[in-house]
Amino acid sequence: MSRPETILIVGGGIAGMTAASAIAQAGFKVTLLESAPEFGEIGAGVTLSPNAMKGLDFIGACEAATKAGVEPARQRIQHWEDGRTLVEKDRTGQMDKYGAPYITIHRADLHEVLTETARNSGVDLRCASPVVSSEGTTVTLADGSTVSGDLLIGADGVKSVIRERFDPKEPHFTGHVAWRTLVPVTEDIKDLSDFPGIIIGPGAMITRYNIRNYEAMNLVFFARQEGWSDDGWTTPVDPEEIRKVYQGWCGDAQRLIDAACKQPMYKWALNARTALDSWIIDDNVTLIGDAAHAMTPFLGHGAACGIEDAVVLARALKASGTIAEGLKRYQDARHERATFIQGESNNNADRMQGQDTSLFGLGEMKDEESLGLFEYDPRTVEV
Repeated sequence: MSRPETILIVGGGIAGMTAASAIAQAGFKVTLLESAPEFGEIGAGVTLSPNAMKGLDFIGACEAATKAGVEPARQRIQHWEDGRTLVEKDRTGQMDKYGAPYITIHRADLHEVLTETARNSGVDLRCASPVVSSEGTTVTLADGSTVSGDLLIGADGVKSVIRERFDPKEPHFTGHVAWRTLVPVTEDIKDLSDFPGIIIGPGAMITRYNIRNYEAMNLVFFARQEGWSDDGWTTPVDPEEIRKVYQGWCGDAQRLIDAACKQPMYKWALNARTALDSWIIDDNVTLIGDAAHAMTPFLGHGAACGIEDAVVLARALKASGTIAEGLKRYQDARHERATFIQGESNNNADRMQGQDTSLFGLGEMKDEESLGLFEYDPRTVEV
């Protein structure tokens, strides 16, 4: 492909930042527009499996992300009534087994790594640049100004403005809500920090994992609940609501709830998107990450898919003679896998929050590892 094409990315989250670095490192001029007044992420955790870490390795960010995160040695799934272990996962030896580590990390820490990588890669990073519409490969900002490129990439999340051109329907409510908080790891919950994982029950679950050198624990409470559709991540709620939802759960659950209720807590609805038949318009507009395939978090693979998209798109563009060819290679390489993960993530909500969890893990469990997702390598997959 002749140089220099200008690549315009809308959205500075995990997928957008990764794509910006990967594409700039491939030799393109990249401009990234982010609506927030400054680059950063809200206070929550994220899991990055080996396939995602291979993508970060591609842009030179794997080592820094690993240093900023935590590599869990084990994880488990517990029963809601008595806390007994239903499934135990050994996470040691991930590098030897899959070629990359498995980490849990604070989103803000990951975003700091990705932002620094993008700057060092020569990306033109522009915050306070909310995109309100687009036509062709030109976007219009809230202040009326316009920015153009030869290729427009929508990486602007579940509420993507760019995706509206592909599908005008709004994100749909999945029937699940979540409450999140960060808690300090104290002696009261240190044993639960030492053995992170999930407690599952009828229509609900509690996820916990460590971040920031084991000094803090990311807690997310999931439940089926109607009457709430706000998917903003910063809506504060009365933590006593958690006590009502998880009344009667085991002692381990109650200790986590006690810790959570001492901290600020936020609630959001889990909204998702239906799968698109195509991520390409006019051979010069495409989507990555949640804008392309927003999914529920029940496989822990939303961020991973965005990172995979970003790396494969950069490789496809570099290997092609035209932008149109690059986009076709990208879609051919990514669409089937991302759509599969999107569907399995939604299905996992039913498996993990069914009314009868007594047999969980004895025949019907499908997680990201048993589905073979960790083996994937965006650095080498055919484009």
